[in-house]
Amino acid sequence: MSERNVEVWTRANADYTDERAEQAWRQDEIDWGIWHVLERELQALPDVSGKDVVELGCGTAYFGAWLKKRGANRVVGVDPTPAQLETAGRLVESTGIELELVEAFGEDVPLPDASFDLAVSEYGASIWADPYKWIAEAARLLRPRGELVFLRNSTLVILCSPDDGSAAREELQRPEFGMHRFEWQGEVDDGVEYHLSHGAWIGLLRDNGFEILDLIEIQAPEGAETHLRYDFVTAEWARKWPSEEIWRARKRA
Repeated sequence: MSERNVEVWTRANADYTDERAEQAWRQDEIDWGIWHVLERELQALPDVSGKDVVELGCGTAYFGAWLKKRGANRVVGVDPTPAQLETAGRLVESTGIELELVEAFGEDVPLPDASFDLAVSEYGASIWADPYKWIAEAARLLRPRGELVFLRNSTLVILCSPDDGSAAREELQRPEFGMHRFEWQGEVDDGVEYHLSHGAWIGLLRDNGFEILDLIEIQAPEGAETHLRYDFVTAEWARKWPSEEIWRARKRA
């Protein structure tokens, strides 16, 4: 993740008020992505009871708070943006949900090897950090047989997204070969994203000692409406094709 992305999320945090963040922290059920599909429907997460968890690119750390409420022993949220961590810190105090917060990039986390049973990322390091660096870091942080679960934009929605940042089309807009670093034209103030093909993801995970357990392609629910903030894809498009996907992998012993 770059300093440019820190600037983007500093601005975003100013728009994401403490009130909205607290609503997410106090939410009873875990959901995923822009369509808010419930975890009980997707079943992407392992049982976290008594587990040590690290969230890479935690933002305001609502996802880590959800996992702590599910019985995780220790949850550490890692993010490079001070403004987001300040919001998360205030919510630790106001809710009493105990999380540890670390200011660091997902590619270089100042925590010991083999410290965690689960690493998660929901639109955090999973798209904002270079996968050739953060996947290796996740592997280092996990204990043998530890799991990695991350949500990202689907490869297909990226392939169908025009360079100008407008909503995904129903035709391919770019080649799949060579996918890696993305800066959308017309979105000067936006940060740098990273996206790979499925084949590249499989190779990268295997090279870093992971076995792949699942790939969950998310469909927008019936009645979903296009999100005003996340207008890179319409609900109609996401009813036909997956705009988001969750990868689940386990570190080999």
